[in-house]
Amino acid sequence: MKNKIKRRTVLKSLAAASVLSQAPLFGYKSAFAANNTLVYGSAGTVTSSWDPTSHTVAPQIVMEGFTFSKLTNCPMTTDNPSEILPDLATDWKVIDQYNLEYKLREGVSFHNGQPFSAKDVKATMEYGCNPERPASAWYPGKVKVDIVDDYTVRLNTEEFGYSASNFWFVSSFLPILCAEDVANPDKLKQSPNGTGAFAYNKTDGDRIILKAFDNYHFGRPQIDELVYAYVPDANSRALGLMNGELDLVERLEPEQYFTLKEKDGIVTDLSPTSENMYMHFRCNKAPFDDVRMRQAVAHAIDREQVLAVADVAGFASNSHLNPVKFGYTDVPNYPEYNPAKCQELMAAAGYPNGKGLPELEYISSVGFYPKTREYNELITAMLNEQGIPAKLTLLEPAAWEERIYNHELGHMVHVGWITGSPEPDLVLRPNYYSDYSFIGGFNDPEMDATLNRERDAATPEEKLDRLQNEVLPMLADKVPSVSLFSANFMRAHTSRLSGVKFYPNGPYDLSKATLS
Repeated sequence: MKNKIKRRTVLKSLAAASVLSQAPLFGYKSAFAANNTLVYGSAGTVTSSWDPTSHTVAPQIVMEGFTFSKLTNCPMTTDNPSEILPDLATDWKVIDQYNLEYKLREGVSFHNGQPFSAKDVKATMEYGCNPERPASAWYPGKVKVDIVDDYTVRLNTEEFGYSASNFWFVSSFLPILCAEDVANPDKLKQSPNGTGAFAYNKTDGDRIILKAFDNYHFGRPQIDELVYAYVPDANSRALGLMNGELDLVERLEPEQYFTLKEKDGIVTDLSPTSENMYMHFRCNKAPFDDVRMRQAVAHAIDREQVLAVADVAGFASNSHLNPVKFGYTDVPNYPEYNPAKCQELMAAAGYPNGKGLPELEYISSVGFYPKTREYNELITAMLNEQGIPAKLTLLEPAAWEERIYNHELGHMVHVGWITGSPEPDLVLRPNYYSDYSFIGGFNDPEMDATLNRERDAATPEEKLDRLQNEVLPMLADKVPSVSLFSANFMRAHTSRLSGVKFYPNGPYDLSKATLS
């Protein structure tokens, strides 16, 4: 443990042998023979419901990026993370503390031909922000949408006592639904009906087939057909790209990225995400209902060595927020590697040298995020070195998705959290507010009050101050999770593909892309 791992040494030894180990037999190109069909190899699958408010699943958010539009668009570049661009809204302004006005784009239609107007925004926002919806944790709270005219709405939060400016960034994240679909939840679940560049055609096993939407408001895409193919193994995704069965792949391992980077006819992309990699504690049960044990584990992890194994898949940060999020700062009291402190805290919690601790299961996916097997094996060894009896359970993505939200399974869970807006509450409230706390079962009234105080800030400046000086330091002390590092995306595509835009939360803009 004490010898620092040199990341290049690790990867160069793996790169030569790892990628060319098996041959995939997908048959995508033979099944979809059209010359202007793009096959996208996804690391994750979608849920059984097409309702965007029914889940917090990253692969499905990517899928929804092809079929739905939002009021605004946040590219979240590192140079300008707070930039907001028009989409279904053409203009927006703060009226007062409780009212945020949007002017809507005219001449837009849904895939079923229904015209888009203010009633669809009202139905979507009031439905999606209802606390009964599973994804409502992403949004500030209930909202009343006042229709000024067919193409003007005001988000009104006065009845609910918080500032409407909380939607300033969030409006770039919630997919806008057809009001008729919202009124019929069963229909909403069955197939996506958005205003995006591609319309749903059919599902064929683990493939979802989309077609270009002729009436897309920014112009019909030049790619006629898009196949969303679930390919859970990263090696298979790389091979599929090399043999021409896949055109665009995501979430590569570093050795695959470096191998593909040297291949003719392939273009690679390495770029920051809006995602951090976390170890979440099951705070609802022993031993991690005791903050001292959470702190002990945090001090047992040498994040510098973890990052050395992750290599180009990540970069260092000391915060529960990603650097593209509003309010990010490196937190001075963020827990650092300190074995002596770890032992002190375990003894104070009643487990001197780890004695009396049960076997602690650490759940992680393999094949979805890069290098999870390798660095989580390292973390498990680090914990055992301190007397913490951790056991690593590695699961393929679908099985892992089924377990991470069940607070009774395991004691620690490895999860990334990625969202399509600079709004920090998209990370903070779903994970650390007691009414939600999807992964960790964290229940802490003091944390709730601090998060509500941040949400209720009257101005962006006040919100920033409360984030950096109250919320983030408190999270570093209470440690409901450990943010291991901030993540990079490693993607690749055929050189025949041009004009694709990559977003740091995973989705792609293929509306102006072409296949030569």
